[in-house]
Amino acid sequence: MNLVERAKNIILTPATEWETINLESHSTAELYKSYIVLLAAIGPIASFIGMSFIGIGLSFLGASIVGGLSAAVVHYVLSLVGVFLIALLIDALAPTFGGQKNQIQALKVAAFSYTPAWVAGILHLVPGLRILTLLASLYSLYLLYLGLPVLMKTPKERAGGYAIAVVVCGIVLGIVFGAIAAEVGGFGMGMGRHSMWGYSSNSGDTRVSIDGLKQMAATVEGAKKENDAVKQSSNVQTEIAAAGGAPTDTVDQALLKAMLPEALGSLKRNKLEAEKSSIANFKISKADAGYGDDQGHSVDLSITDAGGTPMFAGLTAWAMIEQDRETDSGYEKMGKVDGRPAHEKLNKTSMDGEYTVIVANRFIVSAIGRKVEMDTLKQAVAGVGLEKLDALKSFGVNK
Repeated sequence: MNLVERAKNIILTPATEWETINLESHSTAELYKSYIVLLAAIGPIASFIGMSFIGIGLSFLGASIVGGLSAAVVHYVLSLVGVFLIALLIDALAPTFGGQKNQIQALKVAAFSYTPAWVAGILHLVPGLRILTLLASLYSLYLLYLGLPVLMKTPKERAGGYAIAVVVCGIVLGIVFGAIAAEVGGFGMGMGRHSMWGYSSNSGDTRVSIDGLKQMAATVEGAKKENDAVKQSSNVQTEIAAAGGAPTDTVDQALLKAMLPEALGSLKRNKLEAEKSSIANFKISKADAGYGDDQGHSVDLSITDAGGTPMFAGLTAWAMIEQDRETDSGYEKMGKVDGRPAHEKLNKTSMDGEYTVIVANRFIVSAIGRKVEMDTLKQAVAGVGLEKLDALKSFGVNK
């Protein structure tokens, strides 16, 4: 198996490549040695370099090299374990969705569908291209959807429910791994919030609320009965479907760009960028602005629209999670603010932090700050005009 050719083919021509993969014979050791251990290393290495040397990592700025190396190693090891556990999950769920159990086939599905997310890990080195890492993660989910009917022999009409069930269960796995990473790597040293299909927390005291568990259970149960499980896991998608369609496009990046303010109090805007990216039918629009002063206070504010990306709701299921952790050096919280999923974390020593809100299950508004109060970050997010984004929730609907 040629690693480069396989990665290129599964990304560019997945339909035919899954058929080829289905006919191949591989052992678990061979899959790990020739593919998984190599591609899974890309993200941790790039994140370590970005966080420790370039200073553009998603974790708190100014992280030590030792701490960054520790986080990278933990992230890498958990990635290797995680893909195997996801494979076990795929295998276990196969009969539920009319498929056939086969552990090697399940590992092939997990490993090769992860490919875009692993390859895109290199983009953690490039500030302006990070939007593509989210897009690649969503594309990995799409590859999972395409691969399940071929390798696990599940009926095509049930593949969507199968994929969403794997994602929802994988989120719980991501929570557990996030807690482990936090204990080993230290508070605030995680490698980012999203871990391909799930959510990786930096907290050691994370819980899924009772309501969240009920919603997850409803999603999995609904996936067994409905061809389109996304409608079960996203209220806004259900509303849009009732109106006669689903999002097929994103808001123009120029409109998102215009929503970013010229200043945040005394912090003046020194950067303004916008872009729209796509892979196949997957589309994401994003606008970024940077603010700062000559005392080292800074805020990066961004708006991302993933409305044109199928199955986005499965990746925002972290919104069901409640979290509240505090240490001597900082805190991290997750819950809902004014009915919207929100996540905040702050290092009280360096005053580096992050505040993120999901609007209408398609817009992600995030403020990442250095040497600023949490109130500043919250005001920055609110200043975008969340009600305006709410009003755009049906934009791009194909009726």
